[in-house]
Amino acid sequence: MTYRIYGSELSPYSVKVRSFFRYKNLDHEWIPRSPAVQVEFQKYAKLPLVPLVVTPEGEGIQDSTPILERFEASHPEPSVMPGDPALAFVSALIEEYGDEWGNKWMFHYRWRYQPDAWSTAERIAQQMMGVQGTLAVAQARAAVAERMMGRLGFVGSNDKTEPLIEASFAKALGLIDAHLASRPYLLGGRPAMADFGLWAQLYEAATDPTPGAIMRASAPNVMAWLPRMLSPRSEGDFEALPALAPTLMPLLSQEVGALFLPWSAANAAAIEGGDKSFTLNLGGAEWAQEPQKYHARSLAEIRRKYQSAKGAAGLAPLLAESGCLKFLAA
Repeated sequence: MTYRIYGSELSPYSVKVRSFFRYKNLDHEWIPRSPAVQVEFQKYAKLPLVPLVVTPEGEGIQDSTPILERFEASHPEPSVMPGDPALAFVSALIEEYGDEWGNKWMFHYRWRYQPDAWSTAERIAQQMMGVQGTLAVAQARAAVAERMMGRLGFVGSNDKTEPLIEASFAKALGLIDAHLASRPYLLGGRPAMADFGLWAQLYEAATDPTPGAIMRASAPNVMAWLPRMLSPRSEGDFEALPALAPTLMPLLSQEVGALFLPWSAANAAAIEGGDKSFTLNLGGAEWAQEPQKYHARSLAEIRRKYQSAKGAAGLAPLLAESGCLKFLAA
């Protein structure tokens, strides 16, 4: 009954799934994706993307959030879902923010600056071509760096948006660090869906020269949380929403409600309208990029989850105060 996780140490969504499997104590084999396993990977994968989980029965499962939700349902203990439906929704919202907006920080820093791009490209090339020798690694490194630096626009990173992405990273780091000052995990004594989504992006950022230096200099509590989440364990219960709110509300209002959800709603509107690009004002600056279909689907999913949870005590006032409600109830 051993699961196989095909992934990469450089993929936030891969390490997110691996950390979750470790927390659930699910027997698994971690298989770095490389040419040596490509045939087997293609046998089970519907998309050429990691992570891929292969069950003992031979079923291939992809997309990190559905993977976590599926195995939370089949292996409910130790739980990553708070019993309070309001807190469970907040957890899902922060996970979504990490997956979709936090990925902008990680990807921007990783491929915008040459030291970061070469560092990552070297590690990818080693995984892909290491057995073929130094020349093959060097050639692969150059090809990877060129290809990935050309994809910065995919996450909306460009000359205009760069200041906002980097300001958001610095702001979020400070807010998360303050929140983690008095608890081991985002929602209390055990990891939640929120932890896995947000942690994975910051874990990857910490391995890169530029964002890693920023994190080490400014966010000691975040830096302590990163290794804790590699093999997380339950150290207590989830806290109640009122106890979390004083330091969680700033993240919800200044980041999720002010930046992530307005961007996500504008992206979805552009997809619906068939637009080739969209522009909006975020944080007092102009944001422009090509719309992304996957993000529109993920917004629809978080809105569906809100419809299921909207009657939960305390949820609507929290979301209204943080500026999130108008985007979720749309």
